[in-house]
Amino acid sequence: MNKKDPYASLRNGEFRRFISARFFFTIAMQIQAVVVGWQIYDLTGDPLALGLIGLAEAIPALSVALYAGHIADRFNRKSILIPGLFALLFCSVSLTFLSTSAAADRFSSVVNLIYAVIFISGIARGFLFPALFSFWSQLIPRNLYANASVWNSTIWQTGAIAGPALGGILYGFYGLTEAYLVDTSLVIVALALLSSIPSKPLEFTGEHEDLFKSLTTGVKFVFRQPVLLGALSLDLFAVLFGGATALLPIFAKEILETGPEGLGILRSAPSAGAILMAGILAYFPPGPKAGRILLFSVFGYGISMILFAVSTNFYLSLFLLALSGAFDNVSVVIRSTIVQLLTPNHMRGRVSSVNSMFIGSSNEIGAFESGVAARLMGTVVSVVFGGSMTLLVVSITAFFNRNLRKLNLHHAAEDGQSHSN
Repeated sequence: MNKKDPYASLRNGEFRRFISARFFFTIAMQIQAVVVGWQIYDLTGDPLALGLIGLAEAIPALSVALYAGHIADRFNRKSILIPGLFALLFCSVSLTFLSTSAAADRFSSVVNLIYAVIFISGIARGFLFPALFSFWSQLIPRNLYANASVWNSTIWQTGAIAGPALGGILYGFYGLTEAYLVDTSLVIVALALLSSIPSKPLEFTGEHEDLFKSLTTGVKFVFRQPVLLGALSLDLFAVLFGGATALLPIFAKEILETGPEGLGILRSAPSAGAILMAGILAYFPPGPKAGRILLFSVFGYGISMILFAVSTNFYLSLFLLALSGAFDNVSVVIRSTIVQLLTPNHMRGRVSSVNSMFIGSSNEIGAFESGVAARLMGTVVSVVFGGSMTLLVVSITAFFNRNLRKLNLHHAAEDGQSHSN
C-alpha cells in the first residue's frame, strides 16, 4: 500500500458498501435520538426523563454484550447484522406509530411505551456492535486497518452531522410522525446495502471452548493488554462524566432559547468538528506519539465541555461542541486502531463486545448520569462537574499508565502482527 494514499481503503468496493450502509443507519439513529429526546422532554419537562432514555438502552445492551461477542466469533457476522437491523426497523416502525394521534388516544402512557421500544433497540444494538466492528475488518487487508478506521469514523461522524440536523428540521417544520417515517426509510436503505455484501467465512482456529470460557476470553484479553485497557478506560470515564448530549434539549430550550431545529444543529456540531479532524487524521495519522496525542485530546474534550456549560451564546456553544467532537474523534480513531491491531481475527467479536461495554454503553449510562446530576445540581453545574471529572481521569491515567503514555502505533502494528502469526 502507498502509505501516502489517504483513500486506500475506499478503493475496496465491499468496504464502500459497508460504510455507506453505516452512513444511512447512523443518520436514521441520529434522527431518532433527536426526535425521541425532544418528544420525551416535551411530554415530561424532567431532566431525569432524558437520562432514563439512556438507561433504557444501556441495561439490555450491557446484558447481552458478552454473549453477543461470543456469537460474533462463532457465526457468520452478516447473519447477525441483518436480523439486528430488522429489529431496529421494527423499533422505528413502532416509534412512528406511537407518534400518531391514534396511539395517543389508545394508550394512557406513550412515554412508557417509548422506553419499552428503546429497551428493545438496546438489545439489538448490543448484538450489532461486535458484529459490525468485526465484519469490516474482514473486508480489507490488515495493512489498511488504520486508514479504514479513519474513514469508518468519518462516515459515522458525517451521518452524525446530517442526522441530528435533519431530525430537527423534520420535527420542527413537518412534525413528529414525518420525522419517524424518514428514520424508518433510511434503516431500509441500510438493510439493502448491507445485504448486497457477500458473507465472509470465519477462520477456524481449532479451539472448542465451552460457553463460559468463551464469554470471558475477551475480558481476559483486554485486561492483559495495558495499552488497550488504558485506552478503553480513559474513554469510558471521559464519556461517562464529560458528555452533555442527553441534556442538549434543556440547553436548546431553556438556556440558548432555540427550538427543535436549534437542537438538531447543536447535536450535529460535535460531528462537524469530528469530520474536520478526520480529514486531518487521514493525511497525518497518529503514529509514534499516539499515546500523548490521545491523552491531550481527551483533556481538550473535558475543557471544551466545561466552557460549553457556561456559554449562553448559541454560536459560541456550537463552536465549543464542534471542538469537543474534534478532540473526541482523535480518541475514537486511536482506540479503534489499537483494538484492530492488537486483536486476533477469531477474537474480534468478543473483544469488541468488551469495547462496547466500555464505550458504547457508557454513552447511555453517561446520559443517565447527566440526567441525575442535572436534577440534583442543575444543568450547568452538572456539566461543569462532569468536565472536571474528565480532566481528573486524564491526569490519573497519564500518571499511572506509562504504556499508554508511550504508545507508538507503528510498534503496536508490529506487535499485533507477531501475535496473529
